[in-house]
Amino acid sequence: MLRALNLTKMFGGLAAIKDVSVTFETGKINAIIGPNGAGKSTFFNLVAGAYKPTSGCIEIDGQDVTHLRCDLIARLGVGRTFQTTNLFDQSTVLDNLIVGHRLRTQSGLWDVLINSSRLQREERRCREKAREALDFVGLSHLENRVIADISQEERKRVAFALALATEPRLVLLDEPAGGVNPEETVGLAALIRKMVDHGLTVCLIEHKMDMIMSMADKIMVLNHGEKIAEGTPEEIKANPIVIEAYLGSDHDAAA
Repeated sequence: MLRALNLTKMFGGLAAIKDVSVTFETGKINAIIGPNGAGKSTFFNLVAGAYKPTSGCIEIDGQDVTHLRCDLIARLGVGRTFQTTNLFDQSTVLDNLIVGHRLRTQSGLWDVLINSSRLQREERRCREKAREALDFVGLSHLENRVIADISQEERKRVAFALALATEPRLVLLDEPAGGVNPEETVGLAALIRKMVDHGLTVCLIEHKMDMIMSMADKIMVLNHGEKIAEGTPEEIKANPIVIEAYLGSDHDAAA
C-alpha cells in the first residue's frame, strides 16, 4: 500500500527525515514510534503531500506520488487526522463531516450560481457519506450537536469520521489517543481495528506503548530522523537499540 524509498527531508541544514525506506502492507495496522522530534509527523506530511521530499520517493499502490499535490494524493485514497484536532467549533458535527466528501464532487462555481441538479445531487451524497461515517464511529446521536459542546474523545471520533468521509484506502492517524483517558483509549483502539476489518490500511503515530504493542502488525522506530528499527511488536520490544533510544530500561524490565 505504502512504500518509501530513501526518503530525506531537509529543513536548512537539519535532516528531519534521513534516508528512510519502509513498506507498509495493505490491510494492516502499521505504527511509527520514537521520541519527540524524531520525524514522525514529518514522515506523515511527506506521505500526504504537505511537504515535498528533498530526495527519495513515495509510492501508493505502486504509483509514484512524490511530487503530487496533497489534494491529488487525497483523491488517490490517503486520508489523515492530525495531532491537534482542528474542527469548525461553531458548526454542527454533521456539517463538519460534509466537508470531507466534497473531495469527491465535481460541482463548480456555475453549479452553485444556478443551483444545478448536479450540485443538489452531490450535496445529498455528501450528507449521506457524512452520516455513514458518523454511524461508523458511533456518534450518530451527535450529528446536530455543535463541535464546541462535545468531549475530547468525541472530537477524536469526529476527526476519524472526517477522514473516512473522504473515502480513503490508507488512513494516517497522528496520535489518535492523545489527550484521552485509558478507557477511551481502549475504545479508540477498537475503532481502529474496525477500520482495518472493513478493508482499510492504517498507519498511526502514537506514544501510548500499551496500545501500540497490543494492536500493531508492524512498527517502524524513528530517532533523529533515521529509521533505527522495524518489525513486529515482539521484535521491537526486544531490540536493544530501541530500548536505549526510546522505550527505556523500565520497559525492558517490564517486558
